Order: sequence, then C-alpha cells, then structure tokens
Amino acid sequence: MMVKPPLKKLEEHVDSKYTLVTLAAKRARELTDGNACLADERPTEKPVSLAFYEIAEDKIGFKRTKEGIK
Repeated sequence: MMVKPPLKKLEEHVDSKYTLVTLAAKRARELTDGNACLADERPTEKPVSLAFYEIAEDKIGFKRTKEGIK
C-alpha cells in the first residue's frame, strides 16, 4: 500500500518526522473541531489525512518557539 501524500514529500516541508506528526495531529484536531480544510486534493474525509495533504500543499506550516510548535 502506498501512502499519499508520499512521506518524502511531507518531510520536505518540516524539519523532522516529530514535527510532522505534531503538526498533523494539531491540525487534525482543528479540522475535527470544525475548521475548514485548506487542501485542494481531498480524496478522504479523515482529519489526519487531510492535514497531511495541507502540509504537502504548503497550506499550513509551523513556527518553532520556546513553548513548542505553533
């Protein structure tokens, strides 16, 4: 089974796999809470998958602070 979007493409948009997981989890929570999806490609309704598509399309990003990732 192939993961989409590909992990290699996702890793290009973050500084580590940990950041990727944290960013996707936070965004998935926002989507679950009712925020609109920003991704152009939406082959699924699963919040984590939609978050990955947003990351791959540079629709969301992160900023590292002393408190963590924002």
